Amino acid sequence: MAGSSEIRTSGGKAIIFSAPSGSGKTTIVQHLLKNNSDLGFSISAATRDKRGRTEQNGKDYYFLSPEEFKKKIDRDEFVEWEEVYAGNFYGTLKSEIQRIWDEGKNVIFDVDVKGGLNLKKYFGDKALAIFVKVPSVEVLKQRLNDRGTETEEALSRRLFKASFEMSFQKDFDVVLLNENLEKSLAEAQRLYDAFKNKI
Repeated sequence: MAGSSEIRTSGGKAIIFSAPSGSGKTTIVQHLLKNNSDLGFSISAATRDKRGRTEQNGKDYYFLSPEEFKKKIDRDEFVEWEEVYAGNFYGTLKSEIQRIWDEGKNVIFDVDVKGGLNLKKYFGDKALAIFVKVPSVEVLKQRLNDRGTETEEALSRRLFKASFEMSFQKDFDVVLLNENLEKSLAEAQRLYDAFKNKI
């Protein structure tokens, strides 16, 4: 990890939110971003297609072709990356962290569980890793169903992955049970305040 691909400065702190898909972590992250001007959102790189017409390159994700993604792996441009589903890559670019730290902000991540653990390992005590937990897989299934975006097969795959991901919650710094959204948002803010003020 040498040369221009290194993150140049010691920079700020990193707050990582991870959870199975449908647990509400994105809602929590968006709430924190809206209410804390010292936070910058880390946009992930992905090889999947854009969803619908609303997703934008450089705002929701950096949409890359698998070839572009693999070139960046070879050039050591990622803090972490993984093949989430066959042929579907996601990752965190070092340049993205640098961009946020150069703005004098702390970086906030909305990533899956494996990505969250990799980031926690990378940033060490500069990071706070929070696992957002749903009350049960049944609740998660209901939430994903309510989205209306999943085929039966995709839903089944997500729920299988969610059950597996829940087994890693013990490896995070904090487990945030998202049963009541208002309480979860307040707790997330409290956790961030305590973390950023910690010397």
